[in-house]
Amino acid sequence: MRNFIIETALSLGFDACGIAKADALSEDAAYLQSWLKAGYHGNMKYLERNFDKRVNPTLLVPGCQSIIAVLMNYYPPEKQPSDAPRIAKYAYSKTDYHKVIKTKLNELENAIGEKFGKDCFNNEVQHIFVDSAPLLERRWAEKAGLGWIGKNKQLIHPGLGSYVFIGILMMNAETEYDSPIKNRCGNCRKCIDSCPTQALSEERLDANRCISYLNIECKTTIPEEFQTKLCNYAVGCDICADVCPWNRKWTQANRHSELETASTIKKWNSNQWKNLTQEDFESAFSESAIGYVGYDKLKENIAILMKPKGNKKV
Repeated sequence: MRNFIIETALSLGFDACGIAKADALSEDAAYLQSWLKAGYHGNMKYLERNFDKRVNPTLLVPGCQSIIAVLMNYYPPEKQPSDAPRIAKYAYSKTDYHKVIKTKLNELENAIGEKFGKDCFNNEVQHIFVDSAPLLERRWAEKAGLGWIGKNKQLIHPGLGSYVFIGILMMNAETEYDSPIKNRCGNCRKCIDSCPTQALSEERLDANRCISYLNIECKTTIPEEFQTKLCNYAVGCDICADVCPWNRKWTQANRHSELETASTIKKWNSNQWKNLTQEDFESAFSESAIGYVGYDKLKENIAILMKPKGNKKV
């Protein structure tokens, strides 16, 4: 069964697949509780909800015995014009990656069901997830042997780097499982030292200071102290990934036609982003991950990036 699942996942276009036994994550539960208590999650209150399910997949999907984790490389072959407000690479594609991965996971589920029986899955509840449930996806990918969680708090695959989407398929059947691999960050601190807002440390990520949080999740205007430290990012941030030696050494552009870079990303310059209208936004990004940010938030971010610098009155 394990070999069939992995071979089928790869044939469907995923770049890696592994399987972990579904167990409660007691160590993660203790850490997450202290992290939330310290307020490092900012105003992402949804992280406080469904805590028990978040750290125990058998409560999220009753009867779950196995977690199938898949990876999909999203590193884009193109770059933005140098003067454009920067968009994190995960949002380059014109199609929302959630839909792309869920479609493939549905195909994987159908193949497993046809081979081993439909009762391999709990069809009474949702059991396919892509950033859409109280689930610690990176931890499960790590347990499935697909990499380690680095000091930048991202999953790092030794052959793909960290520019990967993670998809999860929860199965109500046992199989053989993959083993975690050793953390290979060593003494490297490039991600920590390169973060312009000091959001990272060896122990934790403080979302309140993270550029990706500030320009996407933060519900208020970006605090003044961080407005000059955004490094021209309007959506997300890739700094801690770009400096990672594992990305610099191994990362190659993805070959997934479903993740084709949007023409707006490839062509728009600073003026086109600055003059973005609601109609432009809906036309260009309704099917894109950028749509999640929202028009008003994106316009506010761009305005902050384009504010005149160094013109304070003395």
